[in-house]
Amino acid sequence: MTMLRSVGLILALGAASAALTMVGCASRGERAAVDERSSRIAGPVEYPEAMRIDHVDELHGVRVEDPYRWMEESDSSELDAWVRRQNELAMGVIESIPHRDAINERMTELWNYERISAPSRRGGRYFFSRNDGLQNQSVLLTTQSLADEPRVLLDPNTFSEDGTVSLAGTSVSHDGRLIAYGKSDGGSDWREYFVRDVETGEDLGDHLKWIKFSTPSWTTDNKGFFYSRYDEPESDDLMSVNYYQKLYYHRLGTPQDEDELIFEDPDNKEHGFSGRVTDDGRYLIISVWKGTARENLIYYKDLSSPGSDVVRLIDEWKGSFSFIDNDGPVFWFHTNFEAPRNRVIAIDTSAPAPERWSTVIPEERATLRGVNVVGERFLASYLADAHTRVKVFGLDGRFQREVDLPGIGSAGGFGGQRSDEETFYTFSGFTTPPTVYRYDIHSGTSEFLRAPDVDFDPDRYITRQVFYRSADGTRIPMFITHLRGLRMTGDNPTLLFGYGGFNIPMTPGFSVSNLVWMEMGGIYAVANLRGGGEYGQDWHDAGRLLNKQNTFDDFIAAAEWLIDNRYTNSSRLAIAGGSNGGLLVGACMVQRPELFGAALPAVGVLDMLRFHLFTIGWAWVSDYGSPDDPVHFENLLAYSPLHNVQPGTCYPPTLINTAWRDDRVAPAHSFKFAAALQAAQACDNPILIRVETRAGHGAGKPTWMVIEEVSDRWAFLVDALGFEPRRPER
Repeated sequence: MTMLRSVGLILALGAASAALTMVGCASRGERAAVDERSSRIAGPVEYPEAMRIDHVDELHGVRVEDPYRWMEESDSSELDAWVRRQNELAMGVIESIPHRDAINERMTELWNYERISAPSRRGGRYFFSRNDGLQNQSVLLTTQSLADEPRVLLDPNTFSEDGTVSLAGTSVSHDGRLIAYGKSDGGSDWREYFVRDVETGEDLGDHLKWIKFSTPSWTTDNKGFFYSRYDEPESDDLMSVNYYQKLYYHRLGTPQDEDELIFEDPDNKEHGFSGRVTDDGRYLIISVWKGTARENLIYYKDLSSPGSDVVRLIDEWKGSFSFIDNDGPVFWFHTNFEAPRNRVIAIDTSAPAPERWSTVIPEERATLRGVNVVGERFLASYLADAHTRVKVFGLDGRFQREVDLPGIGSAGGFGGQRSDEETFYTFSGFTTPPTVYRYDIHSGTSEFLRAPDVDFDPDRYITRQVFYRSADGTRIPMFITHLRGLRMTGDNPTLLFGYGGFNIPMTPGFSVSNLVWMEMGGIYAVANLRGGGEYGQDWHDAGRLLNKQNTFDDFIAAAEWLIDNRYTNSSRLAIAGGSNGGLLVGACMVQRPELFGAALPAVGVLDMLRFHLFTIGWAWVSDYGSPDDPVHFENLLAYSPLHNVQPGTCYPPTLINTAWRDDRVAPAHSFKFAAALQAAQACDNPILIRVETRAGHGAGKPTWMVIEEVSDRWAFLVDALGFEPRRPER
């Protein structure tokens, strides 16, 4: 699920019933074929019993049964016992698969490569992270020259013995002498922040708690920073709902309870605040967000005038406004206001009326995803058919040049300050590990700095981009990567991945996990579904709220295209996705169970009638709609994976992944879905759930845990899809 804006998870009831009836009415021959492709795991699986209770909610005149409501009680001894038995079942099944150990060995071998991030520069120092290969957490390093040997500034591997406490956010002071850094315990979204002296490596006495969805922003005098936090929760239940975020200023050397409250909005519990100090130190820019909606308000405070009031510059929800930089009182914003694929505008705060706003960089056909000001120039990053292009503009908006990237892929970075003469970026693709470059602002040339040494030959793989038609005729892009020379026999094991939500694009990226899958002979496909951010706000709108079924139709059409074009067939086709992508997989597997050979929904939003009642779930109403609204309720009930599980149906082999400490998408979603599927399953295909006890939504997982989890998933697919993995070529 996407983070909130400050950091930076269709059908009417009658139509849904018709769709479910259609799924249940496959011809006898089609249903027999589905039943015959059961997993190779011998015999039916005996599932741990899940208690059913007589709980019924009446919502908008509709009676909705919820027999597993008790699974929402995280402190329940019954739930703890059920999870323990489910883990024992899942691990017993997976560890019995002959190829599991070999997959784990190869995964560990390939993962053991040095990974280095692009540097950032602050106060004459460079900061970057490095992992020597199998370290559980990457180490933060610093140096005054890239030619010198860096030294360790923060080693998160010392935070805990098992690597489950991670570094979760950093902010360096303007003079480069101090760093505020956050810790996350067991993958939780909660952060505790500390301050370290960069030169000595010693922590100061500052310790801040109850921080979520916020990164500190230092004042230019380096005496403190702004940050946002919630009130201390009444209980330690990670699933408690989060409301009433507040913006504070912390002065170094003082206790947190003396922090100055800068802004709050007690009349709007869903409003959150992100504070950013401008590089010239004069202004505090306050972005007001409301959930994950691509709309925000912009307020500011003049820091040069002690006691100044907060000025409401943009006080209507009319679009997304991301502050870039300022030229005195003129503020530059990256916005989708009156530009679905985004543009750059200038607002003179001395004459801020909307009719006086001016366009600096106009909207283009490609989607403008981000803009920085470095070296007195705008560096603008675009998506063109889901791959990166970067353009350089003068501060007057005149185009100067395009950055010559190494190929078609994803480039990230290009940060810095207005006075910098250099910036850094990484470039990656499906078979290109993240490679670091230095970009000279004035000459416009890229200098290669570092490429990982991964034990594989990228020339043995091929990536192509195809376009296919969805159910309503919309043209959808999809990336397909596999071993070069692989024959399209219609029988290749294929993994189709998707997300399709929250305006987040799926772009080419390197993954050791996917490399192992392809090395075994698998095809890896990524569909760029509506609801994502590949083509701007219109593309997002076409896959959210009452249009959410379009996202599922796009994914189903991708599966059908892969089958029709002889890449694979239903018995060899698996689908995977996490968070909002877990919803995607869950919805598609219950709508079209006969279409897929296996399903891997991870940390998914699966109960669409109660998602808004836990942690930050209320923030997703902007993408899903509210179950409290009768129109959206009908739409949500129509596709909610939990509520559309049909007893007596043969569902594909399914491995559900979640984590006990996931306070983004409550694990109860996965618990209830697993229980419902196991009770409904009409064939021997296994329905398993794997629950990590010291992890959250995904961020911060230690390397050993990631390797174990992915090895289990790939072993499950080898068994479920019934193929013999290729041996890696040496």
